[in-house]
This record gives sequence, structure tokens and C-alpha cells, in this order.
Amino acid sequence: MVPQAALDQPNLVWRAGAELGEGPVWVDRESALYWVDIKGRAVHRLSWPDGKRQSWRAHGQIGALLPTSDGRFIGALQDGIHLLTLDPKSDRAIARLLLDPEPDLPDNRFNDAKIGPDGALWAGTMDDRETDPTGRLYRISGDKACQVIDDGYVVTNGPAFSPDGGLLYHTDTFKRTIHVFDLDPAGGASNRRVFAQLPEDTGYPDGMTVDCEGCLWVGHWGGWRLTRFSPEGEPILELPMPVANVTSCCFGGDDLKTLFVTTAAKGLSAAERRAQPAAGDLFSVRLDVAGPPTQYCEW
Repeated sequence: MVPQAALDQPNLVWRAGAELGEGPVWVDRESALYWVDIKGRAVHRLSWPDGKRQSWRAHGQIGALLPTSDGRFIGALQDGIHLLTLDPKSDRAIARLLLDPEPDLPDNRFNDAKIGPDGALWAGTMDDRETDPTGRLYRISGDKACQVIDDGYVVTNGPAFSPDGGLLYHTDTFKRTIHVFDLDPAGGASNRRVFAQLPEDTGYPDGMTVDCEGCLWVGHWGGWRLTRFSPEGEPILELPMPVANVTSCCFGGDDLKTLFVTTAAKGLSAAERRAQPAAGDLFSVRLDVAGPPTQYCEW
């Protein structure tokens, strides 16, 4: 494995101290990166490259934020899928509930979510206590039809999609397993199989994204790194990070060759937090490969 992935070292771009930084998404119409602090119930915006920042409070734990074509956002929160308005003159996100597929599972919350090549919202839930396998992966279409794609997860992460739209990647974090599914144009997922299994000494697979060469970039919770996997599931490149809990990543910038990386302080002891003062901060890394353009939800 090549130990150095980047054109430069990871750069700290926002000393946010997020308890659980997650869900980075590049919005090219604004030249801005959005990301969330799940436990801090916050949405953050970083204008790029001028570095201007703004934050909004959400009404609950927010796992992911996806842009819509009309300038708003879809938010995956602990109590369901919401339409969010982020007013630049306010510090609070205005939310309107669209659907809650799990009213019978009050201890569950939404975690990662992405817009798929079919235009649908693909979103995973998890047990917020991180004990029971009640998490599911959903496909939610524009008419709010909600389909269970897979279940039996304690913690879901991902999803991500191959550049040609033919593959879906999704992670069973507690089992250290990244799955891959075949994806058809109508949004059906089938033939689940193991794409990669992380060794115990490298932490747990967390959030991820794909690059334009079809390789998968995965953050390691407790593993101090990101790994780039080939389309065949082989680890081909490793990017060390200065903090243990590397939660997710996405490509952005004008040329889509800047990898933005979220991290978390959650789960660290007081001593570990002192030793990792950048835990929960946002990083950027310049790469020699680009990522996909922004996918907008048409709801």
C-alpha cells in the first residue's frame, strides 16, 4: 500500500471542535462546503476558498444534509426526513417534516445519506444507543415512497455510488464490513456482497465517497486515516490523519480535487482529547484525482 495519498498534508481549515462531525457535501452553485455536527445539532457552511463561515442550529440530531435544486436542503434527522431552509440572516434551520419511516423505533436516528444516480434519497438509520441491530438502509423517491433496501445494522454508514451508477456501497460499521450491491437504473439494489473487510487494528469503516476513477475513499473511526480502495476492493493508498476518529469525506473546490474530511471528538477520554486538540475539526487535502460533481435532489 502506498502510504502517502495527497499532494500535500491534511490542512486544518475549521477549528470547530465538533463532537461528531459528519456528512460533508460540496454545493458547487455556491462554491461552498456544508457539513454537520450530529451531537451538536448544528449545520455548518464553509465558503471556499475565502473561508467564510456560518452555522445554524437544528432542532435535533442531524446526520446528513443534501442540496435541492431550488436552493433548499433535505435533512436526515433523528425524527425523520425534513425539508430545511437555511436563511443567511438567521442562526436556526427552518424544518418541515416530509416523512418518518420509523415512528415505532424511537431510539433510532438517521445517519448518513446521499442522492443516488436515480435521483432518489438513499439514507441509513441506526440505533442511537449503538447496541441493537435496528438500522436500515432506505431508498426514498420524489413521491416520498420509502423502500427498505437492507436491514439488521447497529450503525449504518455511506452510502456511495460508482461513477457509472451501477454499484452501491454501504457500510456495516460495527462488523467492519463494506458491502457492494448491483444497482439498476430504476433504483433496485441486488446481489449484496462483501467489498472490503477492515482489520481490527485499523478501526471501523465510517463515511465514504468515490472518485472519478471509481475508487472508494473511506474514513476510519478509531483508525487515524482514510483509505482509498480500488474498484476491486483492494486498499491501494492510505492517507494518515492527525486525529483518531475520521468520520467522512467528499470532493470539492473548483476542480473537485480538494478532499474535505470531517472528524469527531466523541468517544475520546479527557486525556485523548488533550492529546488530539484537532479532534472534531474540518480538514482539506489536495489530491491528484477529482471527485464527482454535486448531485441535487429534485424534490
